Amino acid sequence: MTAAARVLRLLVERGETLAVAESLTGGLVAAELTSVPGASQAFRGSVTAYATPLKSEVLGVDASRLAEHGAVDAGVARQMAAGVRRVLGADWAVATTGVAGPEPQDGQPVGTVFVAVCGPRGAGKVAALRLNGSRADIRKESVRCVLDLLSGELGENASAQDTEQNGGN
Repeated sequence: MTAAARVLRLLVERGETLAVAESLTGGLVAAELTSVPGASQAFRGSVTAYATPLKSEVLGVDASRLAEHGAVDAGVARQMAAGVRRVLGADWAVATTGVAGPEPQDGQPVGTVFVAVCGPRGAGKVAALRLNGSRADIRKESVRCVLDLLSGELGENASAQDTEQNGGN
């Protein structure tokens, strides 16, 4: 089972939804998710905020943070995920931002990527990645990593919910 299929299955089982905010992946996360039959049961949609100003204008990323740190930043990834979750009305959201190359961006070398997850309980997690390979390799690996991060969060969240429902044991 692919990471996308696993994530969608978990979301459908829980009756929850997912939104995606993408920069360097340019729609590849959404494409991976929608390649799974029945994805519409959990996938709400996506925003490809490739241009830096859109991260602020559409997703609500703090403009001063973008000005100070650039778009390739852990906090930007976290705010992108929170923003798309809010804008598209989803239970969960993921975001990707980084440098796929061929040139460095915002003082960050090629292969610097941040992926984030935001869920019903708030901030979620951000993973900092240092990826190697071609532009296509970096983008493909970013998709895999963000879906794996979400899968892990869904698994941990399910364990926490189960513990709560069983009196904390």
